[in-house]
Amino acid sequence: MSGQAAAQQDSRPPHGEGAGAVAVRAAGEADVDTAAALFRGYLDFYEVDLEDPDGPRAFLAERIAKDESLVLLADVPDLGTVGFAQVYRAFSSLSLSTAWVLNDLYVAPAGRRTGAGRALLREVLRRAREAGVSGVQLETAYDNTVAQGLYEAEGFVREEFHVYFHDLG
Repeated sequence: MSGQAAAQQDSRPPHGEGAGAVAVRAAGEADVDTAAALFRGYLDFYEVDLEDPDGPRAFLAERIAKDESLVLLADVPDLGTVGFAQVYRAFSSLSLSTAWVLNDLYVAPAGRRTGAGRALLREVLRRAREAGVSGVQLETAYDNTVAQGLYEAEGFVREEFHVYFHDLG
C-alpha cells in the first residue's frame, strides 16, 4: 500500500459474477469529498453521532495524505461512486507477518444489489494477495447479516475469539 499504489486509478475489467460493471479504484486526494460523503453514510448506518460534521472528511484526508490507509471507491455506471472500503496495515504476532484490517466497507442505498460491495471486497483481497500479507481481518455488527453473508461467501471465516474494547473517550 504505497502512496503510489493508493494514488493509482484502476481501470480493471468487471469483477465477475455479482459485480457486473462495477469499477473499483484507489482514492486519491482529489476523491476526498466523494469518499467523505460515503464515509458519513457509513457512520450514520452505525449510528455514530458526529460533533464535527467535517470530521469524516478531515479524517479521510489525513489518512490518504499520510498513506496510512488504502481507500477504495466503487463506481457503477449511471449511479456514480456508490461504495467505499478502507484498509489499514497491521501486524500479526502469531504469524510474524503483516496483515490487513478491512476497517470500513459501505455501499450507499442506491448502489446496493449492484455488486459494489462484493467488488470492493474482492479488490481488497486481490491487493492483499499481491502485497503478500498473511490475511485480512474484519468485524461487523452482530445483526448485520447481509454483510456477514457476503463475507462468508467470499471465504471469510468467523473466529471464536472474544473481542473486548475499553472506551477511553
